[in-house]
Amino acid sequence: MRHFARMRGAALAALVVVGGIGVGSARAQSIADGQTAASAPLAGSDVLAAAAPTQGAPLPALAATDSSASAPVADNSNEAQGNVADLQKLMQGNELTELRTSYNGSYGASLMLDSNALTYYVVLFQQKNLWRVIKTQDDARAEAIYADFARRTVQLADVEVRRTKLAAQKAYTDRLIALSQARADRLQADLDVAHQQQTIAATRQKEAHDQATALEQQKRAAQGQLRDVRRQVQLLERETELGLPRYVH
Repeated sequence: MRHFARMRGAALAALVVVGGIGVGSARAQSIADGQTAASAPLAGSDVLAAAAPTQGAPLPALAATDSSASAPVADNSNEAQGNVADLQKLMQGNELTELRTSYNGSYGASLMLDSNALTYYVVLFQQKNLWRVIKTQDDARAEAIYADFARRTVQLADVEVRRTKLAAQKAYTDRLIALSQARADRLQADLDVAHQQQTIAATRQKEAHDQATALEQQKRAAQGQLRDVRRQVQLLERETELGLPRYVH
């Protein structure tokens, strides 16, 4: 029995040792994985910063320009704000050279160079408010990101530009309508005057015609009266000379 108990204890001790090794290996692997994730570089030397706009609703976040930006990145708002603040200080201090700038509506993209540090800043902005800032010392990469940002401004401003064009076209059409309506009003006023004068002229013509007809009748009546008076005068003359010797020349 003592021999069996001794063997059983040895077996249990072996199981504990093996289990401890397995747990230790898993924990070591987990720690190693954590160190690897913590030590992985975040998008090379690039810094991605977002500044909240001063007006309107928060701007939607764009997809990262570089492939490394798709990996999970720890939230560090203070650092992001600090990077934007650094860029603003460089801009205020005239320490940046503006290499390229593209505007589309209220959106824009800029490529700037800090000559002192030989560092490029690629900026996406809306209404002069910083939206995205990427910092790199790779010239080709900076140009590629700027080209992508410029294309994004075209897409972002598409509806805005279309709205502006439609508003201008509507305003132009409204002006044409107003001019045409004014022209129509003037023509209508002229027609109203013409109709009024035509009515007056027609009334005068009718009055003149009626007067002429009345005068014609009066003239005929007067002529008939004149004939009657003349006949009466002749009769009276005859009666007056009745019984008197006729005068012979």
